[in-house]
Amino acid sequence: MDIENIGSHLRNILLFSSLTNDELRQIGDKIAVKRFRKNDVIMYAEDTNEFMYVILAGKVKVIQTTEDGKEMILAIHREGDFFGEVSLIDNKTTPAMVLALEDSIIALVSKLDFSSLLYSQGKVLDVLLKILCSRLRESWSKIQMLTFTNASQKIKMLFLLLSEEHGIKTGEGVILDIKLTHQDIANMIGISRETVTRIIDKWHKDGEIKMVGNKVRLLSHNFLQRI
Repeated sequence: MDIENIGSHLRNILLFSSLTNDELRQIGDKIAVKRFRKNDVIMYAEDTNEFMYVILAGKVKVIQTTEDGKEMILAIHREGDFFGEVSLIDNKTTPAMVLALEDSIIALVSKLDFSSLLYSQGKVLDVLLKILCSRLRESWSKIQMLTFTNASQKIKMLFLLLSEEHGIKTGEGVILDIKLTHQDIANMIGISRETVTRIIDKWHKDGEIKMVGNKVRLLSHNFLQRI
């Protein structure tokens, strides 16, 4: 990726998609860009009120560590997504860390530039509000998922949520265009990896889901509806 002309890459970011070329160029001139290798820490908890992070390439995960040392995956962001904006708005930190799931290129927007952008560009503010509303609704769904006592229901609900953001619809069903290990799934819904493996293996054996490649799953439309 040519990171010399950041403005052109920002065009692919939903938050900035309504801006003109000149406006994008002005923003790009103020943005710092960093490259991260797989498993690098992109953001520590104490950094969350300093920058907004925009993913120009790659994929990251947002995690928290529980008191007993277990990793809990709160979200997965990919190219075109951004994070850290809420802390710039309310000036509070979030007890979460962000790590690169693969080699990634991240643009950092400072708090000052972020505030200036929102106050001067009503179009950006309007898009941001819609995105925040969408994330709020997604959070409600995740809370519902965690209230399930049945492990199978939790995994199905997770697959449904992932299909909305990472799903590719086909004639046979939906392909989850995201690589997740059984441990990743366990970390996202708070159950053991062994339980995840047992349930997914049974679904695969019963023909409920199909494996495509190594970790991508093909889910039938009926499977997703039976939640």
